[in-house]
Amino acid sequence: MSALTGKSLQTARTVAQNSFRALKESKPRLDQASIDVILSNARSHYAWLDRPVSDELLHQVYDLTAQGPTSMNTCPARFVFVTSPEGKLRLAKSLKAKNIDKMMDAPVTAIIAHDLEFWRELPFLFPHEDRRPHFEGKPEHSADTAFRNGTLQGGYFMIAARALGLDVGAMSGFSNQIVDEEFFAGTSMKSNFLCNIGYADENALFQKLPRFAFEQACSYA
Repeated sequence: MSALTGKSLQTARTVAQNSFRALKESKPRLDQASIDVILSNARSHYAWLDRPVSDELLHQVYDLTAQGPTSMNTCPARFVFVTSPEGKLRLAKSLKAKNIDKMMDAPVTAIIAHDLEFWRELPFLFPHEDRRPHFEGKPEHSADTAFRNGTLQGGYFMIAARALGLDVGAMSGFSNQIVDEEFFAGTSMKSNFLCNIGYADENALFQKLPRFAFEQACSYA
C-alpha cells in the first residue's frame, strides 16, 4: 500500500472528517443499555453454557477489534483461538490448577499475544513515512511498544466481544513462558493474557465487587 499524496490525500481526509462528523451527529453517545453491556454491568465469567461460538462471529470480533487505534497504527496484537481438545490440553499445561476447568469448559479461549517484530509491517500499516528505523535494532523499545499497544488491543477485544453478544472472562493465572514455548516457539510472538469467550452461565455469578470512587482514583494536575 502506498501513501496518498496531493489531491487524493486531501480528498481522503475530507471524506474521513465528514464521515466522523456525521457519525457524532447521528449518535452523540451510546444509550445506557449499551454502556451497561460493554462496561457498567459487564462481568468476568468463569462458567459457560454448552453453546458454540461460530468462526464467523470470531471473525467479526477481530474485525471490530482491529478498528481500535494504536500508536502509529502498529497493531501488534495477535490472537490464537484455542478451540480443539488438543489445543485445550496444550494450553492447560500453562494454567494454575484452579483455572483449568474454567478454560476447558469455555467454547473458545483466546491467547492475546503481541508480535515483537510488528515494525516490519509498518510500510503497510503506516505508509506515510518509513517508521521502521524507530524500532529496528531497538529490542527494548519494540517490546515496550508491542506490549503496551497489544494490551490496548486486548481491551478492545473484550469490549468488541461483549458488543457482539458474547461474554468474556480474562485470565492471568498461567505461565507466559509455557504458553510461549507451546504455541510461539521459533517466532517473534509473546503471550500477554488469556481470555475465555462464549455464552456465560449466569448461575455462577456472585455480587459485583467494589470499585474506587472518582476521588480515590483520580486527580488533576
